[in-house]
Amino acid sequence: MTGTTALAVLAGTVLGVGLWITFVRLPAMRRMTFTERVAPQLRSADRRSRLLRDEPASLTPFGPLEQVLRPLLLDAVGSLSRLNLGNAALARRLAQAGSARSPVDFRAEQLLWAGAAFVVATVGAVLTALSGRVNAVFAVLMVVAATAAGFMAREYVLGSAIAKRQQRILREFPSIADMMALAVGAGETAAGALDRTAKASTGELAREFGTVLAHTRSGTPLVEALHGMADRIDLAPITRFVDGLVVAIERGTPLGDVLRAQAQDVRDVAKRELMEAAGKKEIGMMVPLVFGVLPLTVVFAVYPGVAAVTLGF
Repeated sequence: MTGTTALAVLAGTVLGVGLWITFVRLPAMRRMTFTERVAPQLRSADRRSRLLRDEPASLTPFGPLEQVLRPLLLDAVGSLSRLNLGNAALARRLAQAGSARSPVDFRAEQLLWAGAAFVVATVGAVLTALSGRVNAVFAVLMVVAATAAGFMAREYVLGSAIAKRQQRILREFPSIADMMALAVGAGETAAGALDRTAKASTGELAREFGTVLAHTRSGTPLVEALHGMADRIDLAPITRFVDGLVVAIERGTPLGDVLRAQAQDVRDVAKRELMEAAGKKEIGMMVPLVFGVLPLTVVFAVYPGVAAVTLGF
C-alpha cells in the first residue's frame, strides 16, 4: 500500500463515519421512544432518599462535547444490551468494585476505550503503511486486534479493582471487628455498633457500613441491608460476619465473642497467606541462584586449575 492510497483510505473512512453520524442523527432517522414523547408533559420527581442519591455520572471526559457524543454512546450501549452481555452480573461486579456506575455507563466506557484504541491503531497502521513495512491485510488485522484489546482492557481494569478492594477489606476487617466487639461489650446494639464504627474508622468497610446505615435510615430493614452488603462484597469472612450479626439481631445472642473469633480467624488466614507467599518467593529465588550464581561460582573455582593444566604448570 502506497502512502497516497493509505491517506485516501483514511480520509474516506473519516468522511464516511462523519456522514453516517450526521445521517443517523437526523430527526427523520431517529425513532423517538415513548419516554421521550411523554417526558415534556410530565413533571419528574426523584422520590429516593437524599442519602442514597448519586450525582449523575459523566460518560465521557470531553466536557461540552459529551452533549454531542452522549446520544451516539447511548445508542451503541443499547445495541450491546440487546445482545444480553450479562448486565446483572456486570452490575454485581461493579458493586464489588465499589463503583457507583451503572452497567450502561460501564459499557459506554468500554466503547470509549475501544474507540480510542481504534484511533491509535489506525494512526499507527497508516504510518507503518506509509513507510511500506506492512501490507493492508496485516494493518487491518492490527486495527481489529487493538480495538478488541481496548474493549477488554476496561474489563481487566474492573477485575483488578475488585481484587484490590477485596484485599483492602480483608486487611481492614480484623480491626473493624475488634472495634465492633468493644462497642457491643460496652452496651451498644448491633446497629449502634455499626454507626459508631462507621464514624470512628475509615476505609472500604467503613464506607460499606455507612451505606448500610443509609439504607436503614431510608426504610430498609437492617437485616436486608446487611445481606445486601454481603452480596456486594462477596467475601466468605464478611458473609460469616453478616450471618453472626443477623443471628444476634434476630435471636439476641452474645455478639462480642463471635466478632473477636472472626477477627482472629481472618488474622490466621492472613498469616497463612503470608507464609505461602514467602514459600513461593523462596522457590522463585532458587532459580537465579541455581542457574546464575552457582554456575559462575563453579567457573571461578574450576577455571584456575583448568588454566594451570592447559599451560603445563
